[in-house]
Amino acid sequence: MQVILLHPRFNRAKSITLGARHITLMIVVFLLAVLLATGLLYFLTARYAVGLPFAGKAAGDAVAGVQDKDKYLKENLAAMAIKLGEMQAQLMRLDALGERVQGLAGVKPEEFNFKEAPGRGGAESSSLYDRRSHDMSMSEFQLALDAMSRDVGFRTDYLNVVETVLMSDRIKSKLLPTNQPVSVNYNSSSFGWRLDPFTGRSAFHEGLDFPASVGTNIVAAAAGVVIAAEYHPQYGNMLDIDHGNDIITRYAHASRLFVKVGDIVQRGQHIADIGTTGRSTGPHLHFEVRIKGVAQDPRKFLNAGTDLAKMATLAGK
Repeated sequence: MQVILLHPRFNRAKSITLGARHITLMIVVFLLAVLLATGLLYFLTARYAVGLPFAGKAAGDAVAGVQDKDKYLKENLAAMAIKLGEMQAQLMRLDALGERVQGLAGVKPEEFNFKEAPGRGGAESSSLYDRRSHDMSMSEFQLALDAMSRDVGFRTDYLNVVETVLMSDRIKSKLLPTNQPVSVNYNSSSFGWRLDPFTGRSAFHEGLDFPASVGTNIVAAAAGVVIAAEYHPQYGNMLDIDHGNDIITRYAHASRLFVKVGDIVQRGQHIADIGTTGRSTGPHLHFEVRIKGVAQDPRKFLNAGTDLAKMATLAGK
């Protein structure tokens, strides 16, 4: 390549001949200059961003965006960790409550084990657009966590109510005179009309007579409070126990009494011994159940107790 140079100071035109080597050298110099300028600009932008308003703003915005996102994630993770801890505590209470309710309801532990997670499964999600599986977002996970927390609270409240009802029923059943007071297989005189053994006339018998030898244990038919422990001309040595709800049981003709007025007795507790005191033809227990002062047939309660015992035995097998 030949370059001709013209200038007023020159007496004549000058020419310069450029070979391939010169052209290659010029291209290399040009590329080096571009790279040097680019590196210098990058260095100035990164290190002296304050001096370049547009670069400083862009870099600041980028850093602030990263910091805000990091802060948002940390705050959400902290909130979810607190919620998760609360739910774990709620689940522990729920498990304990469930086991108590299970015991009160008579459900076998192996039939409903609160210590093991229930099995789950199913087919894969449908290919339809609105049913296609996808990764949960942070907001979706937070909503699911809140919904589960509310559900755990509702179930805890519900089980508390169930436990209260079952406990009330259990207490009431223990206060009903369903436990036979003497361990004998028959009674010598039933509730209702009979011939009086002393007069031979028709008379109404207000209880059951259980014959047994003197000294045989008499136990409380239900838990309650002793309201009478005295000698009665007709009943002999007599005990009255108040079981609440206007229900009273009477134990008559005893040889010995082992409790006194005001004592709290438990169901099945030894309270007296069989005798033949008062208006009696031989050793036996005269047992009465009274509701609001009116004598009831004790067999209705004792038979109910036998049925409940059978049901409990069957449930335990």
